[in-house]
Amino acid sequence: MCGIVGFMANTNFDRLRNSLPEATSKLVHRGPNDSGLFFDENHGLGLGHRRLSVIDLSDAGRQPMASQDGRFQIVYNGEVYNFKEIRKTLEDLGHVFRTDTDTEVILNAYRQWGIDCLKRFAGMFSLGLWDETKECLFLARDRLGIKPLFYYHTPGSLFFASELKALMGLSTFPRDLDHDAIPLFLHYQYIPAPRTIFKNTFKLLPGHFARFRKGSLEVKSYWTLPERSANAPIPLQREEDALEELDRLLTIAVSDRLISDVPLGGLLSGGIDSSIVAALMQKASNAPVKTFSIGFNEPGFNEAPWAAKVAEHLKTDHTAFYVTAKDALAVIPRLPEIYDEPFADSSAVPTFWFPNWPVLA
Repeated sequence: MCGIVGFMANTNFDRLRNSLPEATSKLVHRGPNDSGLFFDENHGLGLGHRRLSVIDLSDAGRQPMASQDGRFQIVYNGEVYNFKEIRKTLEDLGHVFRTDTDTEVILNAYRQWGIDCLKRFAGMFSLGLWDETKECLFLARDRLGIKPLFYYHTPGSLFFASELKALMGLSTFPRDLDHDAIPLFLHYQYIPAPRTIFKNTFKLLPGHFARFRKGSLEVKSYWTLPERSANAPIPLQREEDALEELDRLLTIAVSDRLISDVPLGGLLSGGIDSSIVAALMQKASNAPVKTFSIGFNEPGFNEAPWAAKVAEHLKTDHTAFYVTAKDALAVIPRLPEIYDEPFADSSAVPTFWFPNWPVLA
């Protein structure tokens, strides 16, 4: 994953410009490999990026990335799995590419199709794109909201970031609590979208985009789950056909997510979902897939033995890491820093431990 942050404001440009490097650095855990900044003083704009290199590891993939004519600048977090097919279409239309990144594909897709490019993307992403000619800052989030995107808006200004901590790094972000969000937290144990704990600060909803131009913000949906009529025929009548189609779709979905210039692995719990994903990863690979699991010393909570049995059956390169009660308790004081707003679900602890286990083991 990567981290993005930016602002467009008609006042306090110098203060915001001076604070953007600090705001960007708050996302270093999302992108430890590289960073970049872009400013347009004439329009009160600043963009920051932290990069985790996954596709095209060279410096050519550095962001913010400019279009060849200099009209557009993009900061982007995620991966568009069908970027090679889109690139081929764009090349047939006359576009020339300088990198092997999906970032440049998104940039040229927007140049070619505008907002309609979002309907072509199959993947997980959040992005901020500056169009100097139209003086428009464009934000978008993937269909299911896999990648996060927060924004703060008041008349004349828009801030955005992958995490609230980066917004808090911008010098003029007010940090005023939204007291109406507190009852939501007490009821749900988290603050549901689009609200956040801060006033005038929101989560961009899945399948939505936003355009900020001349101090005015427009937020719209570009995708929603298609409705199926109750009288529509069932496409697959036989169970065997349905299973075959499910296997085909899952194989495509997993294979698409294996596109990477760095090693990949899978979290294996031993349950049905993760076991199917691990099996399809192994099916698509020419070598043993790396799988990982989190275990506990308390038998009633420990699924690691089941994960080990699945790994043995699939012949994956498997590693288990055991978390103790002491380890779990040590995470709790860090949770406010990690989540940036109240979050009371117990899944926060194992969610933290899995990506950090190689460092902390």
